[in-house]
Amino acid sequence: MSLAEKYPQEVQQILSKYPPHGKRSALMPLLFIAQRDEGYISKAAMQDIAALLDITETEVAGVVGFYTLYHEEKEGKYRIQVCTDLPCALRGAEGFMGDLCDHLKIKAGETTEDGLVTVEAVMCLAACDRAPMFQLQGPDAIEYHEHMTVEKTMELIGELKQSEG
Repeated sequence: MSLAEKYPQEVQQILSKYPPHGKRSALMPLLFIAQRDEGYISKAAMQDIAALLDITETEVAGVVGFYTLYHEEKEGKYRIQVCTDLPCALRGAEGFMGDLCDHLKIKAGETTEDGLVTVEAVMCLAACDRAPMFQLQGPDAIEYHEHMTVEKTMELIGELKQSEG
């Protein structure tokens, strides 16, 4: 079932914000709907969005591949994206991420055995002076966590596990 069939009102509302010659501007909001639906953006969703906007699949995939907020593979329900850009690295971000992965018994880019958390490195989350920091992407929100320690992060993950039941 296509995105327009699953969410006709929402898709129509998004498309109505743009003139017919500028409907490609609806790409990011439509990607958000597709990802919200499946937890990632599938090839089928990219094809569907390309057809809706009269653009190529390559153009859609280019946006998905560029932004760290979009994902092409199903991974953890929550993503901990640690900024490891140079300023954050100088404030201990790489060590933080390594230690966090050790505690979770995974490597950067992997997902915990229970499927709850994926940890990945990203570039620049605009909080260099508050590193180590990460953005936590969940099903419904993105939260920023600054001046983090492994202990505080493990407490947060414990809270996520508890809220999941």
